Amino acid sequence: MEISIQTRPDIFQVESIDSIWEKLDIEKGVQYFWLGRKPYHSVWDLQKKLHASRVAGKIPDVILMLEHDHVYTFGKNADRNHLLDSKPENAEVVQIDRGGEVTYHGPGQLVCYPILNLHNYQLSISWYMRNLENVIIQCLKDHGIEADQKHGLTGVWVRDEKICAMGVRLSRWVTMHGFALNVNPEMHFFDGIIPCGIFEYGVTSLNELGIKISMEILVVEVINNFNKIFFESEV
Repeated sequence: MEISIQTRPDIFQVESIDSIWEKLDIEKGVQYFWLGRKPYHSVWDLQKKLHASRVAGKIPDVILMLEHDHVYTFGKNADRNHLLDSKPENAEVVQIDRGGEVTYHGPGQLVCYPILNLHNYQLSISWYMRNLENVIIQCLKDHGIEADQKHGLTGVWVRDEKICAMGVRLSRWVTMHGFALNVNPEMHFFDGIIPCGIFEYGVTSLNELGIKISMEILVVEVINNFNKIFFESEV
């Protein structure tokens, strides 16, 4: 029997953004939340509030998992020319505070925003990024997909195609933003950008690689690997 979100008591499902505050428990080591499909701005505002509360020690580590409405986001120093005139008109465009270039988020993409205090792990951005990548690499390996890191670039790659984009922000060693794994998104939205400012490589998805999986099952698999890599291994 496949394990889904409904059978996992450690994954909180919330209907509204505000209801997350009722579930937070400082006594917990980490709490996972499935938000469903949400617009970008409301979740970005939530991230900022959670980040401030984590810095102040008022909440535990929190990991948000969700899908977004169609949106292109620019990192703080991104080249605006990487958003092309060919982009679909029904996608929002948002300037945000993470690093990196332009990225697409939308339905069919599993987005994960960890709010972690790295004082409890390692005070190393490279350690954090490599561990994030390894979470996805292991998930893909479980489905028979050989994925890897690419020297000098962030994210997870299947040969020369990116399957998972990453962009983070750290302030006072507490993390924000995170990764977006392409499950079964509408791939033509990537035609409207130069993804992550990388000209020479392409983009792929689990669906394009022949893997059919529900978002609920994938959420559980990502959480299992997150636990193994971040919370069950020595740091």
